[in-house]
Amino acid sequence: MERRDLLKTAAAAVAGALSASAMAAGQHDHHHDHGSGPSRNAALIAASADCLKTGEACLAHCIYLLGNGDTSMAACAQSVNELLASCTALMKLAGQDSRYAPALAKVAAQICENCEKACRKHADHHAECKACADSCAACLKECRKLAA
Repeated sequence: MERRDLLKTAAAAVAGALSASAMAAGQHDHHHDHGSGPSRNAALIAASADCLKTGEACLAHCIYLLGNGDTSMAACAQSVNELLASCTALMKLAGQDSRYAPALAKVAAQICENCEKACRKHADHHAECKACADSCAACLKECRKLAA
């Protein structure tokens, strides 16, 4: 539970930083183009943050079940672990409007798709897996928009 709370706090901090950045941009000289900043990627950043939140909960649940001998969760745990790594990087690069964000979004889309498939297998029995699969689907949609 502490890890999940930490992730929520981190996601809120990122969202706050992006809001502050957007507000600060509005106070600068209006001769600059402010339309290409983090707000352009706001939906992707939010989707990545949600994937991180639900992914952490799913991974914790998988680890708990694995610890109790339920080996059917191994593939789910592995795919979620990959998801967490990719969404962390994606959220950061999208927030910086990095030139590498579209390429990473393409890879992250594949990882989200894989994780969604792995989690859907358990969605009827585990709320954490359903939430993670739903977040993966939403993030996949946003990744495809940037990667296109």
